[in-house]
Amino acid sequence: MNKTPTLVASRPLLPPEGAVPPKGGLSAEHSTKQSPQEILLAEPRGFCAGVDRAIEIVERALAKFGAPIYVRHEIVHNTYVVNDLKTKGAIFIEELSDVPPGATLVFSAHGVSRTVQDEARARGFQIFDATCPLVTKVHVEVAKLHKEGYEFIMIGHKGHPEVEGTMGQLDSGIHLVEDVADVARITPAQTERLAVVTQTTLSVDDAAEITAAVKARFPQVRSPKMQDICYATQNRQDAVKVLSPQVDILIVVGSPTSSNSNRLRELAAKLGTEAYMVDDASELKEAWFEGKGRVGLTAGASAPEILVKQVIDRIKALGAVSVRKMDGVEETIKFPLPKGLKLDAQGHQIEVSDSQLHQLS
Repeated sequence: MNKTPTLVASRPLLPPEGAVPPKGGLSAEHSTKQSPQEILLAEPRGFCAGVDRAIEIVERALAKFGAPIYVRHEIVHNTYVVNDLKTKGAIFIEELSDVPPGATLVFSAHGVSRTVQDEARARGFQIFDATCPLVTKVHVEVAKLHKEGYEFIMIGHKGHPEVEGTMGQLDSGIHLVEDVADVARITPAQTERLAVVTQTTLSVDDAAEITAAVKARFPQVRSPKMQDICYATQNRQDAVKVLSPQVDILIVVGSPTSSNSNRLRELAAKLGTEAYMVDDASELKEAWFEGKGRVGLTAGASAPEILVKQVIDRIKALGAVSVRKMDGVEETIKFPLPKGLKLDAQGHQIEVSDSQLHQLS
């Protein structure tokens, strides 16, 4: 078994003290040009460890068992990734009744409710769980505290599959809040034992604001030992906070269904930077770049680097002459695969427990 990997601790990516870069960072002469001159790449960007693991689970299942492999919900929220796996033999479904008896089924990276887990087992499918271990960590915490008599306030977006999966760990006693106003409306059965959990892909700042409102109304509420928002989400948002003041426009590569990608665009806009999110290079509009000297570019945690490269090529075609990568946090974590799919260095199959969750610091 591989040694438990470590993650470089996430840290705010801030400019040197006292150094506030001018908007766009270019001379007035350059800022009036009718085409972009430079692309500044966010670091880190793109795939996180949970997305890498989820895609690899589907690909290895296809390699071992052959097509088709059924996947409940999009394995990750990215159009390119989903379409690529479809060409390899993955079939994406929402209802388990659409999966034939004896088939191999993969749960998506967002996690599923206990009802879905129980039904899948009852139907006799061969199951591989691609739920991100950081989402599983939230599920484990909910189950543990529920046994101790806790109710929960979950901060997240209604209808998102991760939220449905986490809330579906319990039959009752978990209350969803999407914003500060919702905090005043919830009516837990008791307030002595309340705990907060969050969707892992939220805006760090928004989650902090809502959590503060929860604590103001319920001073005894229990917070997670470690924040539920994942390291990759925070690192990409920190990078955008540094990047935004240095560029005239920010492009986020990500699909409309990707929560963490949407948060990156929203964050840049809140910081006063014109920002757009695109699924791929074909969605770029030339008019966006008129008069924009420096272009910032990042990608959500479910967007592959090939899409970033295609966007770079398109912006270069519009006039950009240089590409520069900003400094940022190095992400080194890698999550283990489920039993039955992991291979050793010689390509032999080995068994690894998927219940071993890494402690992030």
